Amino acid sequence: MRKAAVAGQFYSADKDRLAMSVAESFRGRLGPGRLPDVATDGPANVVGLVVPHAGYMYSGSAAAWGYCAMAEDGMPDVAVILGPNHYGIGASVALSPHKSWQTPMGIAQCDAELAGKIQQRSAEMQFDEAAHSKEHSIEVQLPFLQYLRADVRIVPISLMHRPKLAAHELAESLGHAIAQAAADANANIAIIASSDFSHYETKASAAAKDAAAIEHILAMDSAGLIDEVYDRDITMCGVVGVAVMLEACKAMGAKKAEKLAYYSSGEVTGDNREVVGYAAVTVRREEKG
Repeated sequence: MRKAAVAGQFYSADKDRLAMSVAESFRGRLGPGRLPDVATDGPANVVGLVVPHAGYMYSGSAAAWGYCAMAEDGMPDVAVILGPNHYGIGASVALSPHKSWQTPMGIAQCDAELAGKIQQRSAEMQFDEAAHSKEHSIEVQLPFLQYLRADVRIVPISLMHRPKLAAHELAESLGHAIAQAAADANANIAIIASSDFSHYETKASAAAKDAAAIEHILAMDSAGLIDEVYDRDITMCGVVGVAVMLEACKAMGAKKAEKLAYYSSGEVTGDNREVVGYAAVTVRREEKG
């Protein structure tokens, strides 16, 4: 079991306080303003999300927008979670080898069968514990998932930053590997790309750069997203994972991406001199009715 590495830092280490902070992320001023009505038999057309991974006091409300949309559409059986490797430790494309991940909310079981199917189809993929040992970008997604569906299974995948050409190649190859593995699975599967956007720029600069990146996400244009981020030096830490998610979702039949929320840390702290940008985007198979 992989034990929580950032409980007490990015989110509360106390179960009840953590549940309260997740609920407040949904109800709060920057969130959707309500707890989601979780659909147990929904169409599950939301097959992809972009959500942030900062401390909940900063980015929890943005994440709540994405999870609210997913919950009301129908929670997946399995969430493939793509998170950037901020520490540069371990394999560059790393599946978690753990049987489960623990948070104060409980234990999330890993879907070893789906993970194995992805690994078989990806030349770069390795099972590697070190890549996940300190990393927060995947872990902070789990309490939201567990709050909405306690028995959700996960496939955590850590991705290191890489040169632009290699990012293009991985987006296509890993995206298709995930989609092919998902097609073989007898389960509803969604892909969650964990990413913050611009880091430590003025609010105006971050908003302009992030809007350009988000336009490519909304167009489901992974190649354009990578080029925009790399060529303009946009400090979007999870760009590779978002590109992989877009390619996988398109191969799974996704037709539409929608921006649900965007704000920066300045909205929380009042300091707009050096902000971090946070966004929530859904990727759907079908248009909303």
